[in-house]
Amino acid sequence: MQIAVLGAGAWGTALAIALASKHEVALWGRDAQQLAAIAASRKNEKYLPDITLSPSIQIATHPADVISQTDLALVATSTSGLVETVKLVQAWRTNSRPVLPIVWACKGFDKTTGKLPHESIAPIVPAGSFFGALSGPSFADEVARGLPCALTLAANDITFAATLAAQLNNPALRVYSSADLVGVELGGALKNVMAIAAGISDGMQLGLNARAALITRGLAEIVRLGVAMGGKPETFMGLTGMGDLILTATGNLSRNRKVGILLAEGKPIDIILRDLGHVAEGVNSAASALALARQYKVSMPITEAVNAVLFHHASPRDALKALLSREAKAESF
Repeated sequence: MQIAVLGAGAWGTALAIALASKHEVALWGRDAQQLAAIAASRKNEKYLPDITLSPSIQIATHPADVISQTDLALVATSTSGLVETVKLVQAWRTNSRPVLPIVWACKGFDKTTGKLPHESIAPIVPAGSFFGALSGPSFADEVARGLPCALTLAANDITFAATLAAQLNNPALRVYSSADLVGVELGGALKNVMAIAAGISDGMQLGLNARAALITRGLAEIVRLGVAMGGKPETFMGLTGMGDLILTATGNLSRNRKVGILLAEGKPIDIILRDLGHVAEGVNSAASALALARQYKVSMPITEAVNAVLFHHASPRDALKALLSREAKAESF
């Protein structure tokens, strides 16, 4: 299979490396200078400086030529770049390829509309198009180094999802299929918000007990909103729910957890994001998640606390106090 990976950040580069063992892969990004440097050194010095790309990976300086020949467009930009990239894919398509399958590997909500990715993509692709989300617990550095990883591919057609998952599956990158596009996308978006909360807890040195409580009750919030929006409960117990939440809330490579740690140290969010060097999707997702919680009348106190710290100048200590002062009740999802 010929695959065009669109987005030459850490995750796009890692996916290109992982898939090149089995497929013909082309990697494209918006920064022509960066692409030229990758082509010359066979390394993405900005995001994965210690990883060498296989000679078989084509660095696509002319994306229209690549799209005209590819069997799959795999978009690995940030969520904010997804719609624009898919529009470019539509413009690059040729008459010989009227419908091109598109899969995205970003996790979050549209910053402007608050929509999930598939809600933004469906109106801009031709009728009858296959599309879906590739998600799950995955740090780019580990995937690029060939360490084992398991992901879920959810799509608007279960036969397409199952067929493509089987094609992408390889010994280091296990891919499961799902028809629950809403659940998979929500799990990927909301776990980043909970990871910020876990990072705040870790940054305040509240201990492992507190982190475990936040992860567990954070999962309860994800399930409540996810089911209200049509997701399947079992999805949130799987890779793109519990699995991704555990990784992102505990792993030292987690950008969203790092945001929380730095917030707990008293650093302003704008300075944190400026210095981070990578996109932390949880910051953008927090406001959308809270808006959806209110729309669907779902209780999400951890999400409220994260929003208070991010956008309303609440101190992490005050946000924690508000969480702990809530009245006791029976445990439930």
